Amino acid sequence: MIASQLEGVEFIVANTDCQALGRSLAPHKITLGKDITKGLGAGSKPELGKRSAEQQKSEIQQMLQDSNMLFYYWRNGWRNLHRSSSCRSQCSQGVRHPNGWVVSTPFRSEGPNRTRLANAGVKELAKYVDTLIVVPNQNLLALADKSTTMLEAFRYADDVLLEGVKGVTDLIVRPGLINLDFADIKTILSNAGRAIMGSGISSEEGRARKAAEQALVNPLLGDLPPSPRMVC
Repeated sequence: MIASQLEGVEFIVANTDCQALGRSLAPHKITLGKDITKGLGAGSKPELGKRSAEQQKSEIQQMLQDSNMLFYYWRNGWRNLHRSSSCRSQCSQGVRHPNGWVVSTPFRSEGPNRTRLANAGVKELAKYVDTLIVVPNQNLLALADKSTTMLEAFRYADDVLLEGVKGVTDLIVRPGLINLDFADIKTILSNAGRAIMGSGISSEEGRARKAAEQALVNPLLGDLPPSPRMVC
């Protein structure tokens, strides 16, 4: 996604794991819980991850202060979901901007306990965020064939966020037949609840309808939740 060089977008990555941070291409990096995990992972302990995020609260707030819109991406299923609601409520206090969250839920093979923790995290997170997009990891299997690697499958999930962010930024910075400004996008995304993001392209007859249908049918995200608002 960073390699896509989206116009008007800055990337920030936060992690307790210094090795993971070192592999990231993001220009802005935050080491969470420097005095707690000592640069290592949180060891699948949600409470430890929560404390680590809260320790860097001021640093995160300062980095987000001049932003206009925020997109968060939490991919590691149950671990991150279990603590992300606390991170959202703690770290973004005083930084009130429209925000969209893309989070993943575990594979069924990871067991019922992880699924339970992830579902609880989604429910709690929904209380604090404007727009929430849930990517079930289990749906990645439906998109993969025998030659698909796990890394390639996860890139499908990455593309969900890329399409969403690019769609929003393009509406703002690129002129179209019907121009939208930031206030319009803010109105649509603020307090939207559960959502999906999709895109569609068609050059055939009836292309507007076909492109809209493509945008609304995403096998990775599942069914479209009922919503009075839509951006295509």
